[in-house]
Amino acid sequence: MPTTTGPQPFTTPRLDALPLDPAYAEEMAAVLADPALYVFTGGGPQDPAALRSRYERQCAGSPDPGELWWNWVLRVRSEGRLAGYVQATVRGPRAEIAWVVGTPWQGRGYASEAVKGLAAHLASAGGVRTLVAHVHPDHAASEAVASAAGLAPTGEWEDGERRWTGNLPVPGAC
Repeated sequence: MPTTTGPQPFTTPRLDALPLDPAYAEEMAAVLADPALYVFTGGGPQDPAALRSRYERQCAGSPDPGELWWNWVLRVRSEGRLAGYVQATVRGPRAEIAWVVGTPWQGRGYASEAVKGLAAHLASAGGVRTLVAHVHPDHAASEAVASAAGLAPTGEWEDGERRWTGNLPVPGAC
């Protein structure tokens, strides 16, 4: 069962997933500065002040007591630099997840590694059993990430994006 505490850090072979903090806004504004990152999701890059304000709202948490907002920035350990983020909106045993890796770090498998690490972390630390993601049907790279994390496309759509879902194994189960 998920706790009401904030997200805990986790690691993957090459990444450190650090709980979101408004102090990361300036570095993340540079990571997320390429307008190409918003082709499928809409919107555009935010300046550090706007991103800091967004991070403050996210860190404050959901106004719904039955919903947890867990957000992490991704640090590439070998570079000591932030490269993107993962997030989960947790409602009981279900989490809706999303991910973004900055353009300079794409094509290296970081997104798949981060999302697989997120899935394992949510299952073991958060009691999550079902993952859901929404992926634009023309975004082949995000479809590959969802698939690598064990998610499969469904026939359900929301705001022009296909819903992908998957069940996580129960930690410690045979």
